[in-house]
Amino acid sequence: MKEHFDVVIIGGGMVGAAVACCLGNSDLRVALIEAQPPEPFHADQPHDLRVSALSIASRNILETVGAWEGVTSRRYCPFKRMRVWENAGDTTFNSDDIRAAELGYIVENRITQLALLEKLPSFDNVQVLMPAMISKINYDGSASEISLSDGRVLRAQLVVAADGGQSRVRQAVGLGVTSWDYNQHALVIYVETAYPQQDITWQRFVPSGPQAFLPLTGNYGSIVWYQSPDEVRRLQALPFEALQAELIAAFPDCLGEIKQVLGVASFPLKRQHAQHYVKQGVALVGDAAHMINPLAGQGVNIGLLDAAALAEVLVDAHNRGKNIADLAVLKRYEAMRRNENLKMMTVMDLFYQSFSNDILPVKLIRNLGLGLAQRLTPVRNKVMKAAMGLEGSRLPKLARGESLSARSS
Repeated sequence: MKEHFDVVIIGGGMVGAAVACCLGNSDLRVALIEAQPPEPFHADQPHDLRVSALSIASRNILETVGAWEGVTSRRYCPFKRMRVWENAGDTTFNSDDIRAAELGYIVENRITQLALLEKLPSFDNVQVLMPAMISKINYDGSASEISLSDGRVLRAQLVVAADGGQSRVRQAVGLGVTSWDYNQHALVIYVETAYPQQDITWQRFVPSGPQAFLPLTGNYGSIVWYQSPDEVRRLQALPFEALQAELIAAFPDCLGEIKQVLGVASFPLKRQHAQHYVKQGVALVGDAAHMINPLAGQGVNIGLLDAAALAEVLVDAHNRGKNIADLAVLKRYEAMRRNENLKMMTVMDLFYQSFSNDILPVKLIRNLGLGLAQRLTPVRNKVMKAAMGLEGSRLPKLARGESLSARSS
């Protein structure tokens, strides 16, 4: 027996679960397939190493679909200030300058995922299949059939690929990517500091690469240290006490006293962008569509904007009696998101490249730029609004806090 759905979302991480929530309470029959449920959350657990800086636009999306309470009832760290500096150039952004309560929130990825997944049972039109393993994907140029390892077969009018950078769906339907490595890795270090909970996230640029700090709840923080692959491997292999000494020697005094290192992980920096986001009956979202330099922490945020934009296009098309899987419909989603994502990726690349060399004229220009950004209020405010996700000519309704249709609480 084949089960028929209007939309089948493959991948129940943050972005895939967000697509399902954004389509909740619509007239579309939706299925979400996820192989691995996240671990339950307990308040006394250590912080996860994988965290994201959620923007105000991302909070609006989560709030509008009813999932933000699932974040705030667990744990999250609002931040009001961002500081970026190198030598003579120094810029600090403060939400008070634009009359905003916060600039964003540091949240563990698992908490965001749990908050979205736990909301899905309240939507009668959404079925969650988790854990569920896919054994085969058949795409015939229009509709798709997804065979599960337990024998079930799902027939999908539209398949949404939310299955990450190595997307199986993207490969199955033949959507190509352009990608390259930065030849640099990021070392993520979970620490306890002497400072109480902080409201600032900062990034300092040195010749070997950026150094960043993300505040967590309580006396904890996440340090991101960008280095060459060999140096990251060396640092990651050190005992925690030796790594603590390396941090104290290399990082600025504003990090404060590091009481102990509690965890460490690393990942390579890579840029990847799908040549097309859509095909008849298929749409890519999140990392399946794009992988961005994590310098400004925008990867998850632009993925959530993908989710909101796709849901808006699908609900609107369905309400107007259009075929949601039609390429002309899906290209509306691609038009909303691909160029916006490309602009963000290009800005991050330019920022990364300009700060990743020691050529004197470039150093002078970037320090001048940081100094000007500090002194020119309109420039500083525009940067803050961009970081909050509130810039862009085609901001999805959900990112503005507007519902797509009547929703249950």
